[in-house]
Amino acid sequence: METKVINDIAIVKSNDMIIKDVCSAIDFVMTIKYETNCDKIALNKEAVIEDFFILSKGIAGEILQKFINYQVKFAIYGDYSKYTSKPLKDFIYESNNGKDIFFVENEDEAIKMLSK
Repeated sequence: METKVINDIAIVKSNDMIIKDVCSAIDFVMTIKYETNCDKIALNKEAVIEDFFILSKGIAGEILQKFINYQVKFAIYGDYSKYTSKPLKDFIYESNNGKDIFFVENEDEAIKMLSK
C-alpha cells in the first residue's frame, strides 16, 4: 500500500485487496486517519472487492455508511466503464452529486471532488 498526502487528502494506491468487508473498511479508515491525520481519503478501485459494485449484495451501503459515521469523505478512483447495471450507474451519479462519497476516473478527479 502506497500513501501520499496532497492538500490534506490521503491518496492510497494498492495492488492488494484492502476493502473486503465492513471490518476491513473500518481498519482502513482508522489506519489512514491515524497515519496521515486526514479525513479525506481516495483509494484505487482495484483495492475494493468486486462484490462492492454489485449493489444487491448490500456491501457498498454497509461500508459507505461507516465512512459517513466516521466523518470521512471518500473517493474511489478507477475505470467504471465495464459496469452496465442501471442501479449502480444511478448510485454513482447520486453519490457524485453529494458531498461525501465519490466515484471518479483518476487521482486528480478524486482530489478535485474531495476538495469541495
